[in-house]
Amino acid sequence: MSKYPFLDLATINEPYADDIKNAVGRIIDSGRYIGGDEVETFNKELARFCHTPYAIGVSNGLDALTLILEGYKVLGTLNPGDEVIVPANTYIASVLAVTRAGLTPVLVDPDETTMNLSAAGISRAITSRTRAIMPVHLYGRIAWDNEICELALRHNLIVIEDAAQSIGAQAADNGLFGSRTAAGIGHAGALSFYPTKNMGALGDAGAVITHDDKLAEAVRALANYGSDKRYHNIYAGYNCRLDPIQAAILRVKLHDIHNVNARRFERAVAYNNELKHPLVTKPHFSKAATDCVWHQYVIRVSGNNRDAMRQYLTSQGVGTDIHYATPPHLQPCYSNLSHGDLNLTETLCNEVLSLPISDCTSVADAAHIAHIINKFSI
Repeated sequence: MSKYPFLDLATINEPYADDIKNAVGRIIDSGRYIGGDEVETFNKELARFCHTPYAIGVSNGLDALTLILEGYKVLGTLNPGDEVIVPANTYIASVLAVTRAGLTPVLVDPDETTMNLSAAGISRAITSRTRAIMPVHLYGRIAWDNEICELALRHNLIVIEDAAQSIGAQAADNGLFGSRTAAGIGHAGALSFYPTKNMGALGDAGAVITHDDKLAEAVRALANYGSDKRYHNIYAGYNCRLDPIQAAILRVKLHDIHNVNARRFERAVAYNNELKHPLVTKPHFSKAATDCVWHQYVIRVSGNNRDAMRQYLTSQGVGTDIHYATPPHLQPCYSNLSHGDLNLTETLCNEVLSLPISDCTSVADAAHIAHIINKFSI
């Protein structure tokens, strides 16, 4: 029986192995193991990629989100207790960043078709205390359009993108400053380079992307113990710097990310063409090939059949995952978090199933996995 692993990081990184070893050797030989030219060069290349003036490499995606929020706090733009609208079906890191910064997350059910935050959902959640919205480009799909843009401008809301899963994705409509690239659409955005991401480090890493020079300065300082220069601490900061070894590795991968995303799109097309099962709802598929980078290919399995479908696929050698089985508001750490009815989010969490879509899976594999699914019976 053929095996279809969900993800194998050794296989993913093998094509880059020689370049990565050379990059790491370059750091070892430099004698500079914190900061330095490698980090600064990566920041410049990443800012250019996102069509923004500033990119600041940091320790991970959660810290990137937190530093943005804390940066706005030290600038006086956000204050403790201010409300931030967040999609309820996101990974918990989106909500953790808000509460870590002493702000109030307002959880909103997503649009059922895209599974992303929508203008309608945002509009219903806005109160006199709303100061920011956090579109999460879930599974690699852009959560942005002219309606969200107009809503943010009308209510003077800060737009902070959780772009952890969407590097390289392009919105159909312009962002607030012209860039349509994920993380560069709003006032600030956070990227994650966790090893499983489309562009993964060999360890933890992330980045803050912004058009705001004052926020960039604040984030740089906050990430480095709150210091603007050596032994001079203007904020009570953190140690959230990007390791230069990871910066060097990410520079290797940044040059290939468009090709990685294009290959994922090919596998998504194969799934979309071949999946025919009546219990399966395929993910939204627009005509544009660039508005989703397919970090995950997530189907919905109706009728409380998701777990049975997953067990069946396991028996057929197909690896799967669930993103995410338990939403943030049902996690023990948020048992006291105030929220309204989030029925759609809870339904989605009982139905979603992620299929293999990385470079571990060929286009032919994706088509065959779809045929295996089509044979599933209750």
